[in-house]
Amino acid sequence: MDNRLQNRSTIAVPGDERSHAGARRRPPRIPRKRILPAQHRPDEALGRSRGGLTTKIHLAADGGCRPLAVLITPGQWGDAPQLIPVLERVRVRRPGGGHPRTRPDHLSGDKAYSSRRNRRYLRRRRIKHTIPEPRNQRANRQHRGSRGGRPTGFDKSLYKRRNEVERTINALKGFRAVATRFDKRAYIFHGTVTVAAIRLWLRS
Repeated sequence: MDNRLQNRSTIAVPGDERSHAGARRRPPRIPRKRILPAQHRPDEALGRSRGGLTTKIHLAADGGCRPLAVLITPGQWGDAPQLIPVLERVRVRRPGGGHPRTRPDHLSGDKAYSSRRNRRYLRRRRIKHTIPEPRNQRANRQHRGSRGGRPTGFDKSLYKRRNEVERTINALKGFRAVATRFDKRAYIFHGTVTVAAIRLWLRS
């Protein structure tokens, strides 16, 4: 047996992806910073509530039952802390150009959004609002006397328009992918709700 055949080795050609043993060789991995989507949530907007694992959709809508801003949170999160984040997302383009509108003419919401923090925020931005005061908050304010502040204004005729938001949510739930969440990631489900909102705008 010739010794020269035993000592012969395979020479790797530059650009060849195979190693000496014949297995494919992967190129060296270059470490880089992982970029997360803008709407990424570490909790994936899933939380335990009475119905099990659920996701809650918070939104602001105009008089035509069209969504202006959308925010998704886990199902057990409260409604009052989400009022300010939702309003901060409102952007309405002006026909003549310029900065978009971010302040509505009037805001109507149910008693779940009633809190001293929300009312201070609305007064600071000079947003007229109609939000009923829960019974426990009203009793606490009266118990504090003059330190409790003035009674909150309430207009029943304007409060009747709150059903426009409920009708907007029902219209969004008309899309099966929104009513029954199939998306694993929160940012993908947020995109699903956004696409459904765009379709509502196109219908009108």
